[in-house]
Amino acid sequence: MDAFYVGDCLRALNLNPTLAVIEKVGGKTKKKEKMLKVDDFLPIFAQVKKDKDAGSFEDFMEVLKLYDKTENGTMLYAELEHILLSLGERLEKSELEPVLKDCCDEEDEDGFIPYEPFLQKLCKDVK
Repeated sequence: MDAFYVGDCLRALNLNPTLAVIEKVGGKTKKKEKMLKVDDFLPIFAQVKKDKDAGSFEDFMEVLKLYDKTENGTMLYAELEHILLSLGERLEKSELEPVLKDCCDEEDEDGFIPYEPFLQKLCKDVK
């Protein structure tokens, strides 16, 4: 397998490595730089699987609670969009729009959304 596809393979196996983790374990950003055999990939899979820094639903809930100014389980939709576009591994607006469309409830008249249902939908397949 081309090392360019290490991240795709790990994600297909229900893992959620960051781009930094993929690079650290030997993933490449260009095709045909390095080829891996199954015997090379299995230790990579094991290493990423035992990584505890991936974050959990509870971790993400704690982060979004910081943006819940009224402590009622809601936050500004625009603030969520800004967070996802500017923090961590940044997304492009075109990458973010389908995620928000699929995972977010409709904004209320003041622009707020409940963030727990958003996270539940976003994290539903994450173990």
